[in-house]
Amino acid sequence: MGIDPGTNFMGYAIIKVNGKSQKPELLVSGVLDMDKIADPYLKLQRIFKRTLQVIDTYNPDELAIESQFYGKNVQSMLKLGRAQGVAIAAALQRDIPIYEYAPRKVKMSVTGSGTASKEQIALLLRKFMTIHTTSELLDETDAIAIAYCHFIQSTSPLLAEGHACKTWDEYIKKNPGKVR
Repeated sequence: MGIDPGTNFMGYAIIKVNGKSQKPELLVSGVLDMDKIADPYLKLQRIFKRTLQVIDTYNPDELAIESQFYGKNVQSMLKLGRAQGVAIAAALQRDIPIYEYAPRKVKMSVTGSGTASKEQIALLLRKFMTIHTTSELLDETDAIAIAYCHFIQSTSPLLAEGHACKTWDEYIKKNPGKVR
């Protein structure tokens, strides 16, 4: 499950990885729209409830969420942190492991560039899997990108079988029989 946290719009997505093919398939994605809710605590309650609802419906094995980043406004960062914390609490309520990814890491995993635009990410995701979103809000495709980033990170040969390696050269040295 991928979540793009926010206090006005929260994107969420569930991808499934098919057995032998290891090809990710988008099961569901959407946006929780809280733009018209004035009370910030009601927004947090809505995030918690919707996150639990998606978890209870699709039973994801793991939750990937975008980590906080400091922009121009400290207040915005604090609000984002609350939204992120509530979504994490919902996953913890169901004993789901949490993985956080910095925005640059998500962009790099999907596009190969840490400075890619949201539009570029959305375009490339459509090449990797079938996406049926009609939402013009990019929070939904951001959530798909976060889930896809986690898929990429968790299936990387550099991380396989406890062989955490920082480079391909290090992986080759540790796994001489696996590389031809």
